[in-house]
Amino acid sequence: MSVPIFHVDAFTQQAFRGNPAAVCLLVQPATDVWMQAVAAEMNLSETAFVVPISADGTEFQLRWFTPTAEIDLCGHATLATAHILWTQGVTPKYATILFQTRSGQLAVTHEQGLITMDFPARKVEACQATPALRSLLPDNPVFVGKSADNFVIELKSEDLLTRYKADFQAIKAVAPHLLILTCRSDKSEYDFSSRVFAPGVGINEDPVTGSAHCALVTYWGEKLGRNRLSAFQASERGGHLQLEWRGERVFISGYCVTVSQGSLLTV
Repeated sequence: MSVPIFHVDAFTQQAFRGNPAAVCLLVQPATDVWMQAVAAEMNLSETAFVVPISADGTEFQLRWFTPTAEIDLCGHATLATAHILWTQGVTPKYATILFQTRSGQLAVTHEQGLITMDFPARKVEACQATPALRSLLPDNPVFVGKSADNFVIELKSEDLLTRYKADFQAIKAVAPHLLILTCRSDKSEYDFSSRVFAPGVGINEDPVTGSAHCALVTYWGEKLGRNRLSAFQASERGGHLQLEWRGERVFISGYCVTVSQGSLLTV
């Protein structure tokens, strides 16, 4: 038996930009060992595994694996999975998709190719930077905070953000999940920019991180006094996100491009 698998670039309208994800369409649940092995083989920041729950193609179980670990929430691979379900005709064209995940139920819709995910919003609380964390940062950051296990750091300028040289081993020792660096954007079309590092879960720098924006939208929403924001992730590949914060939920929107498709022959 072969398993369909797709390579999708998320949060972009241009191939080889945004954040690549593998999407694996299963007919029944697979073992954790097999899924982790596939994710390691794909060697992308995340591989998504989706299993149908409902007969009408609207409800699925969804899990995400980095090359080294299963994670609780992933934005770009969710975006990519929904894109594949619609474009491959698994889900009716205008139907809402419901994903059952380790972070609860996630609803996804689309309009004219723009896909919108309903994700949990995450608050950011100020914290003291330890000497080890401080040693990783440019001098005098504007803000140091945490959101769950993630550090959120505001830098003074986009120049500092883009020139930041990451010490991945040091980051892994200090930030077991995400180190999120952010700043006001210099570009008129964006409200803020960010970069995200996650060597603790096998991703040195993530190209575009939907889950990080669950926290970034609350931080910048409060700071700028708005609930609709436009964001750019300033990785080498780059990616664009449209955000709307509604209380305990955040709506994260972006586009996807299918780059390749094939079959896994070893199941």
